[in-house]
Amino acid sequence: MYSKLGDAMNLFDNITFKNFFRLLPGDLLNPMTIIGALIDIAIITYIIYKLITFVRETRAKSLLQGLILVGVIAIVSDILNLRTITFLIDRIFAFAVLAIVVVFQPEIRRALQKLGTGTLKDLFGPSNGDYEPKITAMVEEVVKACVEMSASYTGALIVIEKEIKVGEYIITGTKIESIISSELILSIFMKNTPLHDGAIIIREDCLVAASCYLPLTDNKRVSKKLGTRHRAAMGISEVSDCIVIVVSEETGKISKVTDGKLQSNLSSDSLRIAILNWLIKKTEKKEKKIPSLKGKKGAKKTKT
Repeated sequence: MYSKLGDAMNLFDNITFKNFFRLLPGDLLNPMTIIGALIDIAIITYIIYKLITFVRETRAKSLLQGLILVGVIAIVSDILNLRTITFLIDRIFAFAVLAIVVVFQPEIRRALQKLGTGTLKDLFGPSNGDYEPKITAMVEEVVKACVEMSASYTGALIVIEKEIKVGEYIITGTKIESIISSELILSIFMKNTPLHDGAIIIREDCLVAASCYLPLTDNKRVSKKLGTRHRAAMGISEVSDCIVIVVSEETGKISKVTDGKLQSNLSSDSLRIAILNWLIKKTEKKEKKIPSLKGKKGAKKTKT
């Protein structure tokens, strides 16, 4: 044993900085091999980063935690030779892939749609160009309408499309194809009008359709106090990357939903910042410079 340890120490003593590279295989000294390895590592790192980011924003986070726990149990059972547990875990993994595809079909579909709608520029950050002015003007009209509907306790459901298209829900409503304005939104959601029931869908600065039917959320943990509008807003946000604004007819409160998560009781400024941040991805510093609607008050606060 001591002789082998001594031989190993002598081997390391003979390795110097000068002759270290002589011991490496010839392929490792090839510049193209090094460049290829670096590109390979960079791509894999980026993919892992995107997967982690996507998992953190969806219910797949709990699935990943469960798989890690099962993996740890499998390693421990293999070390301790726990045959029954090892047998059960092997059978679980045999059906795990099929179960993941069935249960998380909406998340998988959304990830593939993001991949398909993405561009090369998205790898290093989006380029907004002329997109920002149109979206900013649209957001001002939406916020203005929401504040007025909140004050009059008029219920509303507004879907603002992002990258993943929601054409399958647009065809359930009435096509409008009009430039967005607060007056148009108010006239649509006015009580007892033909198009007030359902959602309006906005694509960039265009109101595409009204009276659209949306899928309700399947989340069992959603509070039973939430009405159909809120459940529909959560449902559409679970299958696309849109942002949904809800004005409650009962309380007058303004809420926004993204990724199936509801944030309620928003003021006009917080609603504006939330929409712009979601659609344009402004930094926190830029968000603070977003002008507020002059002469307009925030959402009316009422006791529930």
